[in-house]
Amino acid sequence: MLLLSVVSSAVAPGLALLIYFYLKDKYDQEPLHMVLKVFVLGLLIVFPVMIIQRGLTLGLETGPYTDSFLISAGVEECLKWFVMYHIIYNHTEFDEPYDGILYAVAISLGFATIENVMYAWYSHASLGSMFLRALLPVSGHAMFGVVMGYHLGRAKFSNGVKRRGILAVSLLLPWIWHGIYDFILNTTANYWIWYIVPLMAFLWYGGMIKVARANNLSPFRLLKREEEVNL
Repeated sequence: MLLLSVVSSAVAPGLALLIYFYLKDKYDQEPLHMVLKVFVLGLLIVFPVMIIQRGLTLGLETGPYTDSFLISAGVEECLKWFVMYHIIYNHTEFDEPYDGILYAVAISLGFATIENVMYAWYSHASLGSMFLRALLPVSGHAMFGVVMGYHLGRAKFSNGVKRRGILAVSLLLPWIWHGIYDFILNTTANYWIWYIVPLMAFLWYGGMIKVARANNLSPFRLLKREEEVNL
């Protein structure tokens, strides 16, 4: 029964955050089955991520910078971005800027959820440690997804050279933030919480601003207002 409680606590944060961001879509909510499919894609990419990370660990001289920015953040964010760009970016359901945030958060939370379940299963984690993971790693993956998705949404509705630059930013920024997060944990043994909490507060603050901006850029915004006026 305790194991079931711990596993449930590993799954619940990802699903709760997914619902939260799904409901933040103000003007044209995505099909729920599509969001869940992307969430499942996030669950599945954990396996190629583990293989690539294992290969890099064996082939490279590891250290805090290599571990944080290349093996961990680099591999994870690149694979998430690859799936987003090649499967979601040109999909017909990606029809407003906020969709980039929702789908990037979905794939990030799928990855974070299976990672959380594996941690709970193999380390026999306590409920207290799972609560901490809900506040930090799972929440962190959601914020990296917000950053990636916001810029993918901007790129989708931009043109020419500007689009390519924003696409590059949509990969580089979550990569950098994820790397900073991991670097703090890898190099600060005793006082890491004094650095992680302000970082997470900053990411959440910036993330909510991006959510509002993306919704404000929706082409369905004016249609929604017209419908409300006509009613």
